[in-house]
Amino acid sequence: MRVRLEDVARAAGVSPKTASRVLNDEANVSEATRERVRAAMEALDYRPLPSARSLAGSRSFLVAMLYDNNENPASTYLAEIQDGVLEACDAQRYSMMVRPLRARGSDFLRRVDALISDHHPDGVVLTPPITDYAPLLKRLRERKVPYASVSPVRQEGAIGVTMDERAAARALVEHLLGLGHRRIAHVVGIPEHGASQWRLAGYRDALAAAGLREDPALVVQGAFTFGSGVAAARQLLALPERPTAVFAANDDMAAGVIWVAGGEYGLKVPAELSVCGFDDIPLASQLWPALTTVRQPSREMGKLAAAQLLEVLRGRGPGRLVQVPFALQLRDSTGPAP
Repeated sequence: MRVRLEDVARAAGVSPKTASRVLNDEANVSEATRERVRAAMEALDYRPLPSARSLAGSRSFLVAMLYDNNENPASTYLAEIQDGVLEACDAQRYSMMVRPLRARGSDFLRRVDALISDHHPDGVVLTPPITDYAPLLKRLRERKVPYASVSPVRQEGAIGVTMDERAAARALVEHLLGLGHRRIAHVVGIPEHGASQWRLAGYRDALAAAGLREDPALVVQGAFTFGSGVAAARQLLALPERPTAVFAANDDMAAGVIWVAGGEYGLKVPAELSVCGFDDIPLASQLWPALTTVRQPSREMGKLAAAQLLEVLRGRGPGRLVQVPFALQLRDSTGPAP
């Protein structure tokens, strides 16, 4: 038989109303009582019916994670953010749904309205590049749906999570400079993506600090996909004076560069070409040679963004923008300039 809230209340020695207040995280319950009720829920493996809980509290207890990554729908980055959001929601007994949105589609706002009307999410977590998509933010404000953002470009007044990607990219390029590289290429990510802007800026910062001029031929457009990394590598390695190092704006593109360098040009990495990426997805340590990259704690960022949203939904505060640290992962794909 399904465990009922009345069973939890009886086990905790409180009234069903008090147990309901704890379940819905309402005020006027002592911390000791909350702990007792939560312990009873855990011991009895209590799982509230979402429909009943929603009716009782005029809330859906549902968080929606929205993304627009049509170029790379199987992105490990998105999967890790999703895991983090789910972990935060599970901890607060919220349900979660994941919904792709095509920001360039003519029916974009209609799809947003349908999502809100059909599912009534209490709040949403936005992922790049739609974290800064003005029509979406305007519609969420109009519909009074709270939201938290992962890596928003516009950070004033934002809640969610961010990382200093510009400083991280600069540190990575400085690592290449320290190895003696001077012809350092950069494969840029999706133009409207904040990460692309920050990582390109960090690349330029490092070159400028070293007194080097940027060579436009060494900056090639990519799209955060393996295939775009392959295309960029072919363009760069066909130059009369090719680069000695390539910094790709993410690990998928860096993998494409390594594939072309070794498979099509017969270049040894890193003896003849150093390659590095960004994000430190599992693939980075599975490549041969293992990829030098920046570790962006994507799962933790998803969890923190959802946690800030849940603080707002539970009336615990206005929420804030949390900054997480980055870490260089120096592996075997980078070495001294030839």
